[in-house]
Amino acid sequence: MSDTATAPRRAVVTGISAVAPGGRGTDAFWHSVLDGRFGLGPVTHFDAAEFPVRLVGEVFGDGTLPGVDPRLAVQTDRWSQFALLAAEEALADAGVRPESFSPYDLGVITASSSGGNAFGQQEIAALWSKGPRHVGPYQSIAWFYAATTGQLSIRHGMKGPCGVTVAEQAGGLDAIAQARRALLHGDAKAVLTGGTEAPLSPYALTCQTSSGRLSTSDDPERAYVPFDVAACGHVPGEGGAILVLEAQDNARERGADSPYGEIAGHAATFDPAPGVPEGNAPTALRRAVRLALADARIRPEEVDVVFADAAATPELDRAEARCLAEVFGPRGVPVTAPKARYGRLYAGGAPLDVVTALLALRDQVIPPTGPGATADPAHRIDLVSEPREAPLRTALVLARGYGGFNSALVVRTVSS
Repeated sequence: MSDTATAPRRAVVTGISAVAPGGRGTDAFWHSVLDGRFGLGPVTHFDAAEFPVRLVGEVFGDGTLPGVDPRLAVQTDRWSQFALLAAEEALADAGVRPESFSPYDLGVITASSSGGNAFGQQEIAALWSKGPRHVGPYQSIAWFYAATTGQLSIRHGMKGPCGVTVAEQAGGLDAIAQARRALLHGDAKAVLTGGTEAPLSPYALTCQTSSGRLSTSDDPERAYVPFDVAACGHVPGEGGAILVLEAQDNARERGADSPYGEIAGHAATFDPAPGVPEGNAPTALRRAVRLALADARIRPEEVDVVFADAAATPELDRAEARCLAEVFGPRGVPVTAPKARYGRLYAGGAPLDVVTALLALRDQVIPPTGPGATADPAHRIDLVSEPREAPLRTALVLARGYGGFNSALVVRTVSS
């Protein structure tokens, strides 16, 4: 039997996209990150004068997004429209033409945190102010967490493994991991995966405010400063990323032999209930990190950079920093959180971190957290505040979701 026949299957990323505050499209987004531009500003989608949140990360103006088919625009929430745009970019980047595949060889697995909240609020307002006859037929599907997966599946004729994960920011990594699993098991040849979010409607912002984790600062450079002594919460944002994952053998067969990288390992854990001690066992986040490294068959010293969850609240920052110091040693690995410049995008944020990590591996540069963030010395982490050139082969991406979700994903370059 040949080496090719016995080699383990691999899931590689052949196409990427980005829809984010400060940069729509992968190139624009990456340049904005490296140039240190901020994508934070006041709310423009609605009158937010009565909300305590002063800054958010908006992609561009309200209403139908440029490039979205008007026939789909009336059926979908802004969050699904982001994904429709991102999927077109990712497929084009990968050189994948869905019509050249069997429909059952293509899948769609995405993540969502708040669903179609603006669409739902619009229709509920019509119900209460005008009556049930004024509620549109798409209310039954546009708000639902799986709406984006469904729309992408229909639009591109993808009838293979399809699904959605819902675990706030952690769900974005879990979706990519599910796509990887489908490829490794031979259930598909290619999968659209990732996540997007549009959580800036009055209803959605009200829900987020109740968590007590949102920053109320009006200074873009100091509003979102993870690991800083002045950390005061995160800034919510909209956008995300869709990626094309393929089985490496399939990618090679069609000539895509220079993928961005491999999804090499993943693990997910859940925090114990409040008040329940973990005893002598490792914390749930640390366990996720160690299991992800084991899944990738690498040692901690082989990780070149960590893209942090970066909750920016004292307690959560302390827990993440302690985890990193315990796994990698004090200041043992560079840590970055580019999202501090454009906002925490929930289910869209972690996939965008994966895209950022892949671009960092490609260009051999660690993108900065931002000049406003300075790590508290007590955290014992090496927080990157300016672009840093470095030899990079492996990155670890972390994500935690409100309610106790933890997810860790390993990405690495692909050896020829």
